[in-house]
Amino acid sequence: MLIARIRTGAPGCAAMALLTLALTACERPAPTPPGARESQLATPPLAVTSQTRAVSATAVESDAAAARFLAQATFGPTLEDIAHLRSLGSYERWIDEQFAQPPSSHARYLHVLQPDPPDTGLSDDQRLEGWLQMAMGGPDGLTPGLHHKDQLRQRVAFALSEILVISAAGMQQRAGFSTSSYYDVLVEDGLGNYRTLLERVTLHPAMGKYLSMLGNEKPDPLLNIRPDENYAREVMQLFSVGLVRLNPNGTPIRVDGKTVPTYGQDTIQGFAHVFTGWSYRDCVRFRHCKASRVDPVREQPMAAYPEFHASAQSKQLLQYPGVALPGGVLAAGGTPESDLRAALDNIFYHPNVGPFIGRQLIQRLVTSNPSRPYVARVAAKFDDNGAGVRGDMKAVVKAILLDPEARTAQAPEHFGKVREPMLRLTHLWRAMNARSRSGRYVARSPDYYQRNLGQYPLGSPSVFNFFRPDFVPMGEMSELRLAAPELSLANDSLMPATNNLWWSLLRSFHTGNPDQPDHAILMDYRRDLPLAADPDALLDRYDLLFLSGQMSPAMRDVLLRRLEDTRNDDGGLARVQLALYLILNSPEYNVQK
Repeated sequence: MLIARIRTGAPGCAAMALLTLALTACERPAPTPPGARESQLATPPLAVTSQTRAVSATAVESDAAAARFLAQATFGPTLEDIAHLRSLGSYERWIDEQFAQPPSSHARYLHVLQPDPPDTGLSDDQRLEGWLQMAMGGPDGLTPGLHHKDQLRQRVAFALSEILVISAAGMQQRAGFSTSSYYDVLVEDGLGNYRTLLERVTLHPAMGKYLSMLGNEKPDPLLNIRPDENYAREVMQLFSVGLVRLNPNGTPIRVDGKTVPTYGQDTIQGFAHVFTGWSYRDCVRFRHCKASRVDPVREQPMAAYPEFHASAQSKQLLQYPGVALPGGVLAAGGTPESDLRAALDNIFYHPNVGPFIGRQLIQRLVTSNPSRPYVARVAAKFDDNGAGVRGDMKAVVKAILLDPEARTAQAPEHFGKVREPMLRLTHLWRAMNARSRSGRYVARSPDYYQRNLGQYPLGSPSVFNFFRPDFVPMGEMSELRLAAPELSLANDSLMPATNNLWWSLLRSFHTGNPDQPDHAILMDYRRDLPLAADPDALLDRYDLLFLSGQMSPAMRDVLLRRLEDTRNDDGGLARVQLALYLILNSPEYNVQK
């Protein structure tokens, strides 16, 4: 049985196969003819009928439907959030309510935690504490009366943090203030305009330090200085347009059967010259400008230093046949500010941005293999929100979450995504009302999360994130050309480590254990313990909270027999813990449908 095999610590390859089975458990399509074009191998489009088109406009039809929506839009559904969504009556009203919530600040939390920091600053442990505080929501552990209610805003910021990547791993900015300030940019502008977000990301010192724009300077042959190309490459390849030209539905444009590059080396060099002459504010010596870990300039936009900007050179920017992109070739003589504005406008108006960024956001929130029409509908909202505005991220996020493909009860073939380990953790804690006695979410070290989950916020091993959006596992998914980015983390080391982590948390970290310190994050089983006497009722609750009412009869039968065979002379504790453990490790839960 699937659950039994996982519980015994099946090797990572076997566990990956089970997750693959859950993601591909649909009617198998006909074999692909030899030599078929890539566009022919994409996920088939969802047939959007008048019935499916109306789904998002109707009332939230059930608790299970509410839970499914909240699994996509938050860090995990709770019974309270399900009831609130049902009371609002529509998904769109909930989204609009979330848009109106003020953004919760990660950097503010750290400054309240340590208002007068010494030179050493805070460690990344405290940054993770702040991140968990916002992800979990509810009362602030440091500021009485402050409640964090912006679940959608924080969830979108987490998705963007895996696209517009910086990493605290191995960097001086791991002290926390700079990276938390960068995350606040994603929180504040992730639901603003993408052009504004792109500029704030570009000028943030954390990004400047991570991708070498901070201190980048104009060419000087005598000193053997050439502009650094690092940020120039990644802002195009990863943050905006990608490597090849795209159709509005996200598929590559092909000429004579070949993809068309979005840019070449001359464009990389042009942007590298644009991104010169920027560093921390108030530098005395540009070439040796430094800032302590707690210096306020690490949280402020970089400042321009015209004498180090490549103003004497013209700069080749992006081009697109038939589209008059702003900029084109920047003439010599521009300032750091004017050249940067022109370059970011040039990127922002490129036709690739909508499908390139839209598809990745769909993958992070809803499904790994969205249909071509789904991507096209989201990209169209990026291009025009309905009021002539390009890059409106509220319109993009609403389009993603309310699309018929996301909301229809009859999901298209191969619909779904593997849940990220960090999101499984927040899901568990939110569903089980986890809190600490002190009110704070004191995190373990980043190494702890990396070792047991394979990820932690802003801790990816490279600018390419923890996983690539186009990662295709070997085997059946490779044959079907289905992406499953998160399965990059399903390996022989992490699979058993994560399984063991769940058991450790469930067994030891709950409110019934008096031996845990006041800062420990403890789950509250008291709500569910009475249900243990009736395993059917207990499974009903966890089916709703963790699987959005989608538990298969086969899985339910396995769980029911295991729970009935488990003692219930301890007030229900053993049955609750076992039910949660088996569900958390099941393929049906690990694939969000």
